[in-house]
Amino acid sequence: MANYRQRGKNSWELAVSLGRGADGKYTRRTKTVIVEDERILRAPKRLETYLDQEWLKFKEEIEAGSYIAPAKLTFSQFVELWKEKYADNQLERKTLYTYMVNLNTRILPAFGNLQLDQIKPLHIVDFLGLLGKDGSRKDKKAGALSSGTIQMNHRVLKNIFSRAVEWKIIGDNPAAEVKKPKVTHKEINPYDEEEIKAMLQALQKEPYHWRMMITLALTTGMRRGELLGLEWKHIDWKTGVIDVQQSVSISLKGELIVKVPKTKNSKRKIALPFSVLGELRDYYAYRVKERNKIGDAWQGGEYFFVFAHEDGRAFHHERPYLWFRHFVKKNGFRYNNFHSLRHASATLLINQGVHVKVISERLGHGSITTSMNIYGHALRSADQAAADKFENLFTSDTKKTDKKTLG
Repeated sequence: MANYRQRGKNSWELAVSLGRGADGKYTRRTKTVIVEDERILRAPKRLETYLDQEWLKFKEEIEAGSYIAPAKLTFSQFVELWKEKYADNQLERKTLYTYMVNLNTRILPAFGNLQLDQIKPLHIVDFLGLLGKDGSRKDKKAGALSSGTIQMNHRVLKNIFSRAVEWKIIGDNPAAEVKKPKVTHKEINPYDEEEIKAMLQALQKEPYHWRMMITLALTTGMRRGELLGLEWKHIDWKTGVIDVQQSVSISLKGELIVKVPKTKNSKRKIALPFSVLGELRDYYAYRVKERNKIGDAWQGGEYFFVFAHEDGRAFHHERPYLWFRHFVKKNGFRYNNFHSLRHASATLLINQGVHVKVISERLGHGSITTSMNIYGHALRSADQAAADKFENLFTSDTKKTDKKTLG
């Protein structure tokens, strides 16, 4: 008969003897099994069979060396296993980078020393609640973390505990029992037409590649990674169309990662204004001249990116963000991040009366609904402007009619 004993109303402790150790003492491994199926609990023979099977599985795990006693694992120790056996191989580099930043900054300081199987849903509820309070930021800025960052921390915890359940180290995922935090989107307030004109003027004093990158970001609405992944071969000089085929992200070790867009809508063609196409031609001639001058020192390999270091090496994916932040501060512009240029591009088109479906296709959104949700405020403003035109028309006609009547 298997070696187990009842410890509670529906829990049993399984025990497997490991024999006599080097010190001459007998050792054993134990594991608690909780039976929640009432049908098994009500039938003694079924219960005995179930516990025998669980004991045999437990014994096989120990003999195969795959069993890790939860009592001996802290959360931080398990994170090391999770990273080695799962995250390094299964997560995309950028995702892993984001997960590790949140782990090292917030999650490990809170849970690292706790025993893995002792972390309960309430611990996670309290942790997420603290992240939503003032003073929770680690960058010395005032206020609480964004709802998106709080949701990311919940996602990281859920992923880690899912692996612990999958590998039979714990029975339940405490993070799965906690409701996913809601993300509240801030109202978009991108640069308006006057601010963009001033920005374009200030760009004339900046390096050639940044001047062209900001120009393309505003006129195409391309994402940062798409701009970094753009190669000269993706530009059709005859039609003036950019073919968005790939994006770039750089790992911490500087490894170049070029990948195709996640969705079919992200792979798209975007028409350029005639004047911008002319500027790109000049910039292309400049880049070719620079590459020829470098000669054997060229490090672009098989790629010839539109935006890269002078020697052809791809930019780190954070570089445009950092440069733009410095540029905005230096010139005294209202602060917006690099991604806001994409929003500025969209709202400029909305204000010019361009149909939202066309804008959605230029931006590579999954559906027109996405665009309408993001730019609802700008669309309502444009709609009001359209209504005002009717107001002017009818007010004018009414005045004319009144004059005729009075006459």
